[in-house]
Formats: sequence, C-alpha cells, structure tokens
Amino acid sequence: MGKRSRQRQKNQTSGRDNRDNAGWGAGYADIVKENKLFEHYYKKLGLVPDEEFEQFMEAMREPLPATIRITGYKSHAKEILHCLKDKYFKDIKDLEIDGQTIEAPQPLSWYPDEQAWHTNMSRKIIRKSPLLEKFHQFLVSETESGNISRQEAVSMIPPLLMKIEPHHKILDMCAAPGSKTTQLIEMLHADMDVPFPEGFVIANDVDNKRCYLLVHQAKRLNSPCIMVINHDASCIPTLHITSDGKRDILFYDRILCDVPCSGDGTMRKNIDVWKKWTTSNSLHLHGLQLRIAVRGVEQLAVGGRMVYSTCSLNPIEDEAVIAALLEKSEGSLELVDASADLPGLKWMPGVTSWQLMTKDGTWFSDWSVVPTCRHTQIRPTMFPPKDPELLASMHLERCMRILPHHQNTGGFFVAVLLKKAPMPWNKRFPKVRKEVSTAPSSSPITIPESTAADMEDESETTEEPQAEGEAPKEAAVAQETSAKQEGVCGPPPNKKMKLFGYKEDPFVFLTEDDPVFTTIQSFYDLSPDFPKLNVLTRTHDGKKRHLYMVSKELRNVLLNNSERMKVINTGVKVWSRNSDGEEFGCAFRLAQEGIYSVQPYIRSRMITVNVEDVKVLLTQENPFLSKLQDDAHAQAKKIGMGSIVLKYIPNPNNPSEPQCPIQLCGWRGKTSIRAFVPRNERFHYLRMLGVEVFRDKQGQGQKHGDGEKEEKGLEEETGEDLDSKDHDVKETEPKSENGDPVKS
Repeated sequence: MGKRSRQRQKNQTSGRDNRDNAGWGAGYADIVKENKLFEHYYKKLGLVPDEEFEQFMEAMREPLPATIRITGYKSHAKEILHCLKDKYFKDIKDLEIDGQTIEAPQPLSWYPDEQAWHTNMSRKIIRKSPLLEKFHQFLVSETESGNISRQEAVSMIPPLLMKIEPHHKILDMCAAPGSKTTQLIEMLHADMDVPFPEGFVIANDVDNKRCYLLVHQAKRLNSPCIMVINHDASCIPTLHITSDGKRDILFYDRILCDVPCSGDGTMRKNIDVWKKWTTSNSLHLHGLQLRIAVRGVEQLAVGGRMVYSTCSLNPIEDEAVIAALLEKSEGSLELVDASADLPGLKWMPGVTSWQLMTKDGTWFSDWSVVPTCRHTQIRPTMFPPKDPELLASMHLERCMRILPHHQNTGGFFVAVLLKKAPMPWNKRFPKVRKEVSTAPSSSPITIPESTAADMEDESETTEEPQAEGEAPKEAAVAQETSAKQEGVCGPPPNKKMKLFGYKEDPFVFLTEDDPVFTTIQSFYDLSPDFPKLNVLTRTHDGKKRHLYMVSKELRNVLLNNSERMKVINTGVKVWSRNSDGEEFGCAFRLAQEGIYSVQPYIRSRMITVNVEDVKVLLTQENPFLSKLQDDAHAQAKKIGMGSIVLKYIPNPNNPSEPQCPIQLCGWRGKTSIRAFVPRNERFHYLRMLGVEVFRDKQGQGQKHGDGEKEEKGLEEETGEDLDSKDHDVKETEPKSENGDPVKS
C-alpha cells in the first residue's frame, strides 16, 4: 500500500514538473482543446452569433489572462494603485517572454475607480518568468496581506450588481473559495471610519474543507462582520434574531446565489473541462441549482436583491432556472434590468427559447415529447414556458451572458432578482399540528399539495418552508434550551450523517463584568462606549488565550442560532495573551488583525509616528527608543512597558508621503520599541512609504527605493519563501530586552 502511494506521489510530482516546464499557457499538454459535442451543441443553440462562432471557439482555447483587483474598502487602495502604476506596470511594458509580447496592464473598463486590472499574461508566466520576479513577489505579498486579490474578471461582476450598502445583511450561499465574499466584505466597510458596520456577511459552503479555504480568504480582510458556516445551501437553515425584544426570523437584504455548475465557461482556466464536458452535466445539476435558488428567495427580505450566477453558458443551468423560479414565484419576483449598472461591460441578452440535448445527441424541444423512460433525467422546468404571455412577462432578455471573445474573459451568466412580495408558498395560512403549541409564534407552515407538487420533490432536500414573518416551531424549543450557559454558542448537536469535518470549539461571549476587562480597561483606557458584549473567546475553561470581536448584529445571530447552524469561524482577533505582560499591568497585548476595529476605543498607550519612524520600526528588529524622531521619542518615554499603538496620520500638505492612515501594534520595552506586524504587512507598509522590498534568487532580502543598506531584521523577514504554501502568517512575538522571546 505504502509502495503504491509513494509511486503515485512520484508520478504526480513528475507530471507537475512537466507542466511547469512547458511553454506559455501550457500545463495540460496532454489535453487536446477539442470537443465536437460542445461545438455542435452551442452552434445549434445559437447563443453566439454565427459570424462570431469561430472567434468564440478560438478565445476558448486561449489561456485566461491574469487579472487583479485592488481591495477597494481600504484607504490604502489609492496608494497601492499609485504603486502599481509607477513601479510595476512601467517595467512590464513592451516585454517579450517565450515569444509572446506582453501588453501593458489595462484597467477593466467596467470596474469602478480603476480598482481592477488585466493583462495578456497568464498566471504561469507571472510565476515563472525571471523578468517578472519583482512583480510576482509584490502580488504574493499584497495578496497575503489582503490588499490585492488575483481574481478572474467575470467573477467580480455579481457583487457589483448587488449594490451593497454598509447596513445590509448579506448571505453568500455557495461562497468557497471566497473571492466574491471578500468583495462583499469590502463593500460593507466602504467607510473606514466606522469600525463596526451595521451589516454583515454570512458565507456558507457545503464542503467542510473548502470552508477553511474560505476562512483564510476572509481573514485577510480582518473584518468583525463575517461569519463562515457549513451547510447544504439547498436546505440552509432559517436563522433567528432578537428584534425589539422579540424573537424574529432573519431575512437577508442581499443574497449571492453563485451555484455549483458544469463550468464550461471556465475552459480557458480549467483545461480538463474540454474532455469531461457533456450535456449530462447540466441535466444533473439543474435540479440542485433550482433548489438552491428557491431556498435563497425564501430567505430574501421583501425589497431585497438576489443575484444568481454561474460560470456556465448552458441555458439549462441559466435561463431555465430563472424561468422556473419566476414561474413558481407567481409575481413575487422580478428580473431586474441591470444593463446600466456596469457601463463598459459587453454582454449578450438572455434567450427566450432553447432546446435540450442528451448525452447521445438526441434533441428535445418540449417536455411533451420526452419519453417516459427519461422523466427521471429530464424535468419540465428545463424547457422554456409554453405560455407566450407568461414568457414575455418574465423578461428573460434581462439576463446577462458574458462571452469570452468579447472582452478576453471567461464565460459567465448572471441575473438580478428583486423580491416584491413574500413567496406564494410562504403566504398561505399555516396548518397547525396537534403536538405543537397553538400560539401563533410557534405555528409551523406546510406547503399546500398543489404547491408542493410544483416544487418537484424539493421537500426531500429542503427545510419545511416557514411563513415569512412567522417564527418557526423551533423558536419556543430554542428558547428553552438556551437556558444552558448564557452567552455561549456551542456547536450544533451531532447528527447521524455528520461523519467528516473538524470539531469546532464553542463561541463564548464575555459578560460586561468579566474579570478579564478589569486590567484591559485600565491599561488601555477604553472609552465608555467600547462594546464589551461583542467580545468573545473560543474556550469554556482555563485561561483565555485570544479575544475576538464581532459586530453587534453578528452577536445577535450567534446567540439565537447556536443549535441551528454549524459555525466554522467568525470575528477578528483583537487581543492575545502575553503572560509576561502581567508585570506591566495587562496580560493581553493588542493583535494587528483587529487594530483598526479596536483602536478607535483606545485612549492611552498611543504614539503618533511619522514616515521615518515607521521605516525604522518596520526595518529594524528591536530599535532603541533613541532611533525614533524627537516627537515620537518624547511620547514613548512617557509610556510604561507593554503593548502600544503606533499611529501614522497623513499630512495632506505633503503629497509625497502616504495619504492613508497607518496603525501598527507595538511593544514598548525598557530601552527599545518594536512593531508586531506580519511579514507581508511589513512589506505592504514599506511599499507605501517608497521602500521596495523583495527577495533575490538566493533568498536574501533586497531593498530598493531609499538607497539605505538593508537592516539585519528585514533580511531575516525577507529570507522566507514568498511562495510558501503555509498561509498562516503569524505576528512576530515580543522579545525581552535581552532578545529572548517573551512567553505567552
């Protein structure tokens, strides 16, 4: 067994090397980019104009160009854009690599404020070309610190169409790996002066392992307004909140329904789709996609928007799902005309007629001609509605299909739905069950037989739909069971089929009189409006190692749904235990992840620094206090030993300096001072200050930009491999005056 495994591993490694050593855009040299069934199917459907079909197929065979998006919610976005334009894009211009002329990066015309860019370079070229080494290291470093996302262009579209505002409650139903989720978080934090926006994002995925990838992506943005949960989107539970002292159902203002799909729009990126593609993929996925969409609109607030999207071009997964959803809604949903929302984006309108083809090449244009033996595979909802008036009223032409050859992107489909009224199966009077209390607040709702038949056995995979505005029967039960430990959100009870996945620690909220606040309050002089109730930890017993914070609204969700949902991760770390700090007055030091959330409430232990101070702090391991400028030095001498905040305030009269605020966690020693900042964030801030940092081929740190010699501390930092797969970037721990690590 072990021998076979080792041999398989050897073969896999060999295959990887062969792909890496191939030419531009290669990687799957053994896969021929031909699929006659695919060409025949899409040619007959007529989704692509006849005169453009060859151009469409040629584009599908070309490698997908690299695209990057600058994190828009941070005030550093303008500084990063300036850095990209002045330092990197100029070097890329007019290069020739592997016989390919590299075009200068250009902004995506339809993405606001030049925050997204594309080039004809593939990811492989960026990764492997020595000429682009500095650019590649910049991308890796800034991606890890959450300032840049390397995201496919079409993937950026759905969040933009959702029109997010900071107070919106958002559900991302199929969120992993999380590129769209990070966009949603950014939009919530549009105003950086508000540390805790009223809105939040609940990001869900059915795959437990992919949830942790989602956590990694979301944590880069250090937001207290994100929660990652692990559920089947087609039966994601109805959540409850407390509103004005009463228990209520949580309805979302915005829902992103980016469903699993056959992915034929990703052939430029996922080369193996060429050989795996058949029409059966769409037929198998249609039912799941519809169930997820139905569950989504059930949880959408009246007046809210749901964006449905796929990376498939197939109408069976696209217009057919939207048409079935609109028909079921009986007027409760409206397909929104989003044509003016993204000026500059080229797209094809949705189609109103299509046919269905089986794997063996048989075509069907109507449900009535489908033989009975195929009824388990082919469903009525896969065909366009027969009624011309009903079809016209749906306005399927408002759907948007993005074709690869129009703007050198992947293929994509997106539709925006507006909820005008409760769904019809949620409006009907509830049937009261005998064993349930007759109180209106705990009465269950069942779908009438006629509606249940229309939903095509969805009741087998979804929760029993609840009446909109009615509290479900579990409400009374949940209130009884909540009499366990107040403020504790434990994991859900074990279920029969829950065989895999990691065991999560419970979320325990601190009370206002928790002893841990006694020293923190006095040491950092927290303002009276500091939301103590929003602080949580992940342990019942023993010493609290880390303290996290969530927004008030997410706390509400957590406390009311601990038995109903499986929470993988939430909150942002704001303090970490440092036992040696007790002798200085507080056992908890500030954490860089949560500094922008907690700093507005801190009224002491703050040092205002200038550009030169920040350079010293980020390039030297443990500089003496005397290395600081006079003003910062004087401030530091007045502060006792322990954790501190280092704050840079931009000077609008000096445009050559960064025009964005910078806040760093630090440690005031006996005679020295230092910054606790993860490696990639150090690089980020130094770049903002005009100090270029990268590693050379020997792995030694190099610095360009200010002409000074490299400090030893920075060499140690940059000596690490930027391409390392270990993405758990940790803060540098404090050291005592003799250089030994402080115990924690």
